[in-house]
Amino acid sequence: EPIDNQEEKEVAGEETKESEEDKYEKQIKELNAKVTEAQDRFQRTLAEFDNFRKRTIKEKASMYDDGVRDTIEKLLPLFDNLERAIGAVEGKIDENDPLFKGVKLTEKQLKDILASMGVEEIKALGEKFDPNLHAAVAHVDDENYGENEVIIDMQKGYKYKDKVIRHSMVKVAN
Repeated sequence: EPIDNQEEKEVAGEETKESEEDKYEKQIKELNAKVTEAQDRFQRTLAEFDNFRKRTIKEKASMYDDGVRDTIEKLLPLFDNLERAIGAVEGKIDENDPLFKGVKLTEKQLKDILASMGVEEIKALGEKFDPNLHAAVAHVDDENYGENEVIIDMQKGYKYKDKVIRHSMVKVAN
C-alpha cells in the first residue's frame, strides 16, 4: 500500500507541475502580447510625431515664403517709382549729379537685395504671351511681330520661388 500511495503523490505532483507550466506559458503569452501591443503603439506614435514634425517644417517654410512675397509685393511700387524717376531724367541731366547718382545707387541696391532674396524679374519683351506670367492690357495687329508676341512691357512682373508676385502688364501683337 505505501507504493500505491507514493504513485498517487507522483501523479499528483506531475499534474501540479503541468498546471504550473501551463499557467506560466499563459502568462508569457499574455506578456508577449502586451509587449507587441506596446511596440506597435510606440512605432505609431513615433510615425505620428515624425509626420507632425515634417508638416510643421513645411508650414513654417510656407508662412515665411508668404511673408516674403507679401513684403516684396508692397515694395515693388517703390522700386517702380525709382525706375521711373531715373528714366524721366536720364539723358536730360548730368549723370555725375550727386542726387542722380544716389537715386541710381539706391535702385541698384534694391535690385541686388531682391535678387539675393530669390526674386526674379519676369521676362516679357519679345517673349510669347503667357497668361501665367503676363497680363495683357493692350493688343495691336502688326505684321512686324510674331503671333502673340509681347511688344511693350508696361510694368515689370516679378516672381519668387516660381510663384508670381506680380504679373507683367504688357501689350501684345497679333
